[in-house]
Amino acid sequence: MSDINIIEILKNLWEGSGFALIQYKQIIMIVIACVFLFLGIAKKFEPLLLVGIAFGMLLTNLPGLQEFIPAVVNGEEVMVENSQALFHSAYWFSGGQIDYLEILNHGGLLDILYIGVKTGLYPCLIFIGVGAMTDFGPMLANPKSMILGAAAQLGIYMALILAIVLGFSGEVAASVAIIGGADGPTAIFVTKTLAPEYLGIIAIAAYSYMALIPLIQPPIMRVLTTKKERMIRMDQLRTVSKAEKIIFPIAVTAITVVLLPSVAPLLGCLMFGNLLKECGVTERLSDTAQNALMNIVTLFLGISVGATAVFDKFLNPDTLKIVGLGLLAFCFSTAGGVLMGKLMCWITKGKVNPLIGAAGVSAVPMAARVAHNEGKKWNPDNYLLMHAMGPNVAGVIGSAVAAGFLLAIFG
Repeated sequence: MSDINIIEILKNLWEGSGFALIQYKQIIMIVIACVFLFLGIAKKFEPLLLVGIAFGMLLTNLPGLQEFIPAVVNGEEVMVENSQALFHSAYWFSGGQIDYLEILNHGGLLDILYIGVKTGLYPCLIFIGVGAMTDFGPMLANPKSMILGAAAQLGIYMALILAIVLGFSGEVAASVAIIGGADGPTAIFVTKTLAPEYLGIIAIAAYSYMALIPLIQPPIMRVLTTKKERMIRMDQLRTVSKAEKIIFPIAVTAITVVLLPSVAPLLGCLMFGNLLKECGVTERLSDTAQNALMNIVTLFLGISVGATAVFDKFLNPDTLKIVGLGLLAFCFSTAGGVLMGKLMCWITKGKVNPLIGAAGVSAVPMAARVAHNEGKKWNPDNYLLMHAMGPNVAGVIGSAVAAGFLLAIFG
């Protein structure tokens, strides 16, 4: 029996483990992933998606998963992980024509799941669910709220200008700017086309700021409004007929898609989901869209997007710029909605509470609840929720239209 070299065995075990391969940037990303897990689990900040994003980020930055095979993208060799691995390198979607057959044959689990992000499938499926859960009644009862939803897209265009000034290309600037719409699926849909290499940070920034709406918006709302304005009570909304609710998604789809064909996938799916809800004859499909479909796609989307946050792509100066620009975009959008609300308050001689303008950032229904809660702080008898839902759902349409506009220009 030959002698066993314990030291050599231990050395080989160490050299083959992830501990010997770990880099400081990976440690940083693992810590960030754990922070996001804490925010999602302990603080309940958008937990349904943030937990998945954080776990995907954790997986893709663990050391020792470096067994790759080459795939061909535009004739250039890029890194795609071994088919036996669960994780992917997040390099293969760096741009250009993707060889999906190569990914299906040789990619890891997350390579395959990520195809749903790259093709825009997941955001569109989520929009079917969002549409099925959305009531456009408050907006139809008060069409002026659409103006507030449009004004709350101000941050998108301000961030676009600032990003170009900071040296980003038009495609990247447009992807960063869409964060101001406070709509995660829309941000993913735009970024996967225009700047896929920044998808991880932009998606994480978009969903993080959406989760932080209760912290970000109230100070802006208080600075831009007076106590008297915040205490304004609004009249009860009229009842919207069933026919109006059925005609609306059909009409919006037809008109908007003709004007901006690039918005068809997002807006079409949103309105299709809403039609399932409102038509009254597809209850089973509406229930599936709201629950089973949304849950399944959210699982795949979260972990796939999180896995794009690879340490050597994520930790760079551009990341800090994007995070900062995303926050500015969000703040400008909130301010745009509130300022338009102030103007409408002045025009109507005090019949519009400017706080509802902040709900135009499209994060449904969180932004509407924030506006409602802020109003109740200053007037306990005030009930702004349904009034805030008008600009809130209008903001969903507004951000989708803004996405179509940006894709038409830079796509």
